[in-house]
Amino acid sequence: MDFQVVVLAGGTSKNLVPIVSKEVPKALLPVANRPVLSYVLELLELNNLKDLIVVVEGEDAALRVGGWISGAYVDRLHVEELPYLLSADSKLRVEPTQLLDTCFSPNTGQLEVLIKWKDLPDFEASWELFDVIQQQFPDFHVEDKVTLLGGGVIDKTKPLVAAVPEDVGTAGAIRAISHHLTANDILVVSGDIVSDVPPGAVAAAHRRHDAVVTAMLCSTPVSGPLESGSSGGKDKTRKTGRYNLIGLDPTKQFLLYIATGAELEKDIRIQKSILRAAGQMEIRADLMDAHLYAFKRSVLQEVLYQKETFHSLRRDVLPYLVRSQLRSEVLLNDVPQPEENGNGKVGSQTNQLIQSQILANASKPSFHQLYAVGPNGSDPVRRTHKCCVYIASSNNYCARLNSIQAFSDINRDVIGEARNLSGYSFSAQNNIIHPSAELGSKTTVGPYCMLGEGSQMGDKCSVKRSVIGRHCRIGSNVKVVNSVVMNHVTIGDGCSINGSVVCSNVQLQERVVLKDCQVGAGFVVTAGSECKGEALAKKEK
Repeated sequence: MDFQVVVLAGGTSKNLVPIVSKEVPKALLPVANRPVLSYVLELLELNNLKDLIVVVEGEDAALRVGGWISGAYVDRLHVEELPYLLSADSKLRVEPTQLLDTCFSPNTGQLEVLIKWKDLPDFEASWELFDVIQQQFPDFHVEDKVTLLGGGVIDKTKPLVAAVPEDVGTAGAIRAISHHLTANDILVVSGDIVSDVPPGAVAAAHRRHDAVVTAMLCSTPVSGPLESGSSGGKDKTRKTGRYNLIGLDPTKQFLLYIATGAELEKDIRIQKSILRAAGQMEIRADLMDAHLYAFKRSVLQEVLYQKETFHSLRRDVLPYLVRSQLRSEVLLNDVPQPEENGNGKVGSQTNQLIQSQILANASKPSFHQLYAVGPNGSDPVRRTHKCCVYIASSNNYCARLNSIQAFSDINRDVIGEARNLSGYSFSAQNNIIHPSAELGSKTTVGPYCMLGEGSQMGDKCSVKRSVIGRHCRIGSNVKVVNSVVMNHVTIGDGCSINGSVVCSNVQLQERVVLKDCQVGAGFVVTAGSECKGEALAKKEK
């Protein structure tokens, strides 16, 4: 389908503290004992979308994410890490000035190039992968220089891990790696999506409508814990969130209005021109912007270049494109732009030609096309562009791991009602207990639970609606309900954990009681402590 995919994997998101850390960036947070990023990568692979750039905020986080991808997908993906050559203002720190030599690696068979760097001495010249230099520095034209030296060119469709400065926002992240984008259409996917909605369907809808942007919308997820005795159905304690207000045309194919965040509390203000052109608008509060977008590359790059203050795709770029769709300011490569004559009018022959082309392109023209040529075909041609939506079926699962509550919800869903996403085989008791795990006498692990590799539980323990990670040591008389316990956690006798997240390498001493708490990695909770609604973590050095 020739889509290039950008996965925005984030960094150490502040609203996920203390469960994220320098050691565990957001992309590697576990969902059913697998990094959340794995769900995105496997969904893309399933849809044969393999031309990937994974963008991570922060050099340390990028190295960890890149290292994990290299290990986890060693037989399926080849990952190259882009050099961290961006300054805080997203400008290149160094650049190549001369190609000194080429060779093929005896270990991997890949083409490597010896590069001399600007303002660096000769001894700082370094061997780099051809693909990395070609994509990081397109103006250097390394492919021409390699040809002159008699080298070869290898496959260019390989996933990349790119580090960008922290807190640049989603628009800033795309802006920083914009020079790597070469396909006609770009699929931008948030790295925190857990979903079974095929992104290929979004890409197909985008191409079908020849849109500048197509946003995937899904049903708003329910949030909050199930009661401990629930058998897995929806419970009254779980509430549907309110994420967006969406305005759709009567065909439910075009996006006319979108509000998010603080805008939800304001009065709805609709542009009259859009409402008149569409005829009517349906306002929906039950749909969520899933942060999966298909963009026309040339338009995305133009907007990011011209609107330097745009920080967010969701809050800035998408609303801008929606607002301006009937008075388009973007250049569309495949739409002829009218030339005005001396009277400010479009020549009649030009206008008729454009009208015939528009009407020939669709059996039922969209309101954009009808608006462009005017009511009688003799008015000046107006510049328009299309903002489309793909609405996922309510039977599909789609959620974003963008809060601590969402982290807990998604973990429970993936071993519960959305178990098809887990990739695991469930037992007859509807749970997952690794063969190497050990259970003490009279210990029960209920339905919709997971017990990871090498973990041990003492006598008379109870686990309900919870995920327990790998190599945990859990004493006797311990209760774990509606919680997530990560890897290498030690839990003393008589502890009670309810509605909480316990990160890796935590030690809970005897008789600790946690209710609705988050415990950061490596923290020690002393014996007999009773904590409710607290975030416990080591102080940053």
